[in-house]
Order: sequence, then structure tokens, then C-alpha cells
Amino acid sequence: MCCLFGLIDYQGSLTAKQKNRILRELSIAAEERGTDATGIAYNTERGLQVYKRPLPAHRMHFKVPADAHVVMGHTRMATQGRAKRNENNHPFLGSIGRERFALAHNGVLYNDYSLRSARHLPKTKIETDSYIAVQLIEQQKALDLRFMAEQVEGSFTFTVLTERDELYFVKGDNPLCLVHFPLTGTYVYASTAEILNAGLLHCGWLGKDEKISVECGEIVKIDRKGRISRSTFDAGSLYLGHWGCYRYPLYDRPPRTEAQYIQDLKSVAACYGYTGEMIDRLLRHGFTTDEIEELLYESEM
Repeated sequence: MCCLFGLIDYQGSLTAKQKNRILRELSIAAEERGTDATGIAYNTERGLQVYKRPLPAHRMHFKVPADAHVVMGHTRMATQGRAKRNENNHPFLGSIGRERFALAHNGVLYNDYSLRSARHLPKTKIETDSYIAVQLIEQQKALDLRFMAEQVEGSFTFTVLTERDELYFVKGDNPLCLVHFPLTGTYVYASTAEILNAGLLHCGWLGKDEKISVECGEIVKIDRKGRISRSTFDAGSLYLGHWGCYRYPLYDRPPRTEAQYIQDLKSVAACYGYTGEMIDRLLRHGFTTDEIEELLYESEM
């Protein structure tokens, strides 16, 4: 369970101080969904920049310059890949030829190992499951987000920022709330409406907001002028289950040992808000790993 957040100042009406104020308030509100690491990506005249640290958002000091009109952010709750190794944190940089992009992910992917093997993707020191999305895009040599979304298995919503200040939302089963402020020419987003509202509590000067719908199976693009375009990807292989979310197999290959299985189970449980200690307690009370997995899906823990 991580959080996506960010803004688009397509009219250039916000000052650097205002943008940094929004980002700070949003990121601190986003700590509700992750405090292991915080990162942002944005473009300046020097190109695409990524600033991330293995720190909670309230310890970060954002200094986005005035010429940064689109900012894509992420707060992380680590499930795979140690947060202290900063390369494991979001956003991730990728490249298609000479053009770079940044990608952030909320969710957990379970077929990253099998995809890397089946598609002969290069080995990487990055341990995070999310990075497979970057590798799939790079292998296609095009920003084919539909292809990427149809290859990965698990829980996801992605954001992707290009060097042209195009921001993409690839909406799977994980939440996303996007609003538009016509008065100031600004879009602001976060993973949940609660986080978005908390982050914008003291930003009434943005004006009245309009909610922009983003549905599961949609790819929404907002360009540097604030224009929205939409496309879709096939979400038919996802099974609609409890919560109105999607149910999927936990693993793309059998764990090597029971201990590894339990460790993977704890990582997935963390995405539902449950601690490793809670899993250990259930095991001590006689629950099997299969029963715990079923409880996770049914949200009865």
C-alpha cells in the first residue's frame, strides 16, 4: 500500500512557493499509506529530474522550481526491495531512445520474475517488483502503456511522466482521485479522496474543484496544456472480487521454502494494512498459509 500524488500547473499560474506548499501538504497526508520512502519527478530546463530519499514525507524538503509545471510524487510502504537502497524507491527512471520517462506504482506485482525470464529482460540491481513495468516499456522502444498494463499481474495504478510534461494515469484496481481547478488551471491528484482533501485543506486559493473520473482499465493522458485524452487496456483477465477490487494469484512461481512463502505472504498482507506480527499470530493459532491468503482476499482478518 503506497500513495501516488502530484499536480499539473498547465497555465503556469502557480508560484514555486505555492507548488511546494501543495506538494508538502499532499505528501504528508500521503504518509497514511507509506513512510518508508518519498520521491518526486518533474521537468525543468535541465530535463527530467527525480528526487527521492528513504525518508517519510514530513522529513523531506521539496524545492521544486517555478519552471516545473508537472510534478509526479510517491510515498512508499516497502513490500519488495529494501527502502534504504534508494534505487529501490519510486519514481523510477526509464528511457526510450534519447527520451526519458519516470514511473511510479501503487500496488504489488507478482509476475515480475516470470516476465523477466520469459521476455529475456536484463538483470537489474533494483529489487522492487514495480521496476518490471519500466523494463517492459523500454523493451518495446515506445511508450506502449497498454502493452505494459496487459502484461503485468497483480494490483496496480501507475503514473508515468515524460520529458514533454505529459502525465499518464494507468488505472488498474488500486484507487486514484483526480480533480481539476479551472480557475487556476491546475490538476491535483492522490490515491484516495481522503488524502487529497487533507492535502488541499489549506489551499482554497486554487478555486472550486471538479472531479475527473478515471476508471479501471483506462489510460488517461494530460498534456502540458491541460488537455485530456483517454484510451483503454484489457482488464478482462482480472477477477472482480471483494471490495470491488481484483483478485489474482499471489505468486507466479512456487516459493522455494515454507519460510519464503510466509515472507512473501507478509509482504502482500502489508499492502492490505496488516503487519507481519499479525500473520505470525494467526499461524500460532493454527491457521494455514492458504487460510490466511483467503482471509486477505475476503478482508476478514
